[in-house]
Amino acid sequence: MTLLIDSHCHVNFEELKAEFPQIASRMRDNGVYRALCVSVDLREWDDMMAMVEREPVLYGTVGVHPDYEDTLEPDIEDLVQRSKHPKVVAIGETGLDYFRLEGDLEWQRERFRVHIRAAKQAGLPLVIHTRQAREDTVRILKEENAADVGGVMHCFTETLEMAKDCIDLGFYISFSGILTFKSAKELQETAKALPLDRILVETDSPYLAPVPFRGKRNDPSLVRHVAEMLATLKGVPLETVARQTTDNFFKLFNKIKEKPNLKN
Repeated sequence: MTLLIDSHCHVNFEELKAEFPQIASRMRDNGVYRALCVSVDLREWDDMMAMVEREPVLYGTVGVHPDYEDTLEPDIEDLVQRSKHPKVVAIGETGLDYFRLEGDLEWQRERFRVHIRAAKQAGLPLVIHTRQAREDTVRILKEENAADVGGVMHCFTETLEMAKDCIDLGFYISFSGILTFKSAKELQETAKALPLDRILVETDSPYLAPVPFRGKRNDPSLVRHVAEMLATLKGVPLETVARQTTDNFFKLFNKIKEKPNLKN
């Protein structure tokens, strides 16, 4: 039985929101059981959660993306309060991004710390975005004792060494459609080297559509192609990857009480 979960998407974005009924139908056709809709901006959070409440296949998070400078700044109390929503299963998307932004980024590091502290207070895992900020990301995770709650390094494109460091801190590593790109040889080697019981799959839709849809709009139904590439790299059946990554998802996001039968 192939049951997959898209562990990171943004189906509340305008590119996908209006056609979600069709997307949900394609998810069913491709064995995609659920998807995690990830928060990036608190100004849009109420609308996102209205969609999550309405759609049985979706879960949600609460957080502010590190790239968003001019936005409603989160504080610990607000994040914890919002996290009490029954379908909010994680804190994030949070982290560090030194690729898109320059200058004094101390505000970004402080925002990251706020999210970690909120996650610890709420007892929920973290959804981490990191780009060209390896040392600071791992350093702050250690300084803030993020291992107390764990989480996932989403859309991972960094080194095998960093992946192992994060796994040691109790984090999972999630691969997106980038894993299917011909140019992603180093990332593919990283995926091969990591234990399957610490891996998740995602789309990060509407971005990063996997091969053979690269360059087109992405959606959660296409996470199957990421799982298929992972199965190829690991030399195991797709069903093995589906069963393990779905089990990993429910172990990490353990606020979720429902769980499909993965033994068949």
